[in-house]
Amino acid sequence: MSELKTSFRSKVALVTGASRGIGFAIAQALAAEGCRLIVTARHADSLGKAARRLKLSNRQLLATACDVREPASVEKLFAAIERRFGRLDIMVNNAGIAHPSLTVDRLPFATWKDVMDTNLHGMFLVTRSALRLMKPGSVIVNNLSIAAKRVFPGSSAYDASKHGALGFTNGLREELRPRGIRVIAVLPGATNTDIWNTLWPKAPRKKMMAAETVANAVVSALKMPAASTVEELTILPAAGAL
Repeated sequence: MSELKTSFRSKVALVTGASRGIGFAIAQALAAEGCRLIVTARHADSLGKAARRLKLSNRQLLATACDVREPASVEKLFAAIERRFGRLDIMVNNAGIAHPSLTVDRLPFATWKDVMDTNLHGMFLVTRSALRLMKPGSVIVNNLSIAAKRVFPGSSAYDASKHGALGFTNGLREELRPRGIRVIAVLPGATNTDIWNTLWPKAPRKKMMAAETVANAVVSALKMPAASTVEELTILPAAGAL
């Protein structure tokens, strides 16, 4: 275990959507392992509060706002990462949004587009920029959702974005095998985060997993020896379907 912690202390990790929920929990878990962190989110105020909670020194932490939907914003983020750290060892694509429960005939195109731009196009933009800083032994973690394999009525845009993101993740994995970069798809089931305020305000939160449960599973997957990998990590509440 001590050898694993030592190796983590030398690593540089990026977490998008890190101001709350699973993203913040993953950032906390990586900080506890000694990683140097880049955390980003769309809103600077909430990101600043999250960064202060991580209690890391300026040398260990870079917190900078980024809108993953915008290519220029993503490029600005990676220019800052390259200046500060010069490389990236762990990238966690976590930024994502949901939408109110609406059938397709009632779903505004603007809502559909915003979900796709954030959950799918944003993942592509961040990944494409990150790859120039990643070397053999690096790892990409794409936090998706159980909705990447299941469908939920009223969540067509969310479902479609996550199905697309899983296809992207699987294709990316095959492209990066020759480069020695691992790609992990994380498919959490119901997790007690703010996303339910949009998806299902009256959801039974007590039956859900904690964000820290997902974060701990992600860190365990990252600790796999370099010659092995977890390709797909599904984590579900013991209570089953909500």
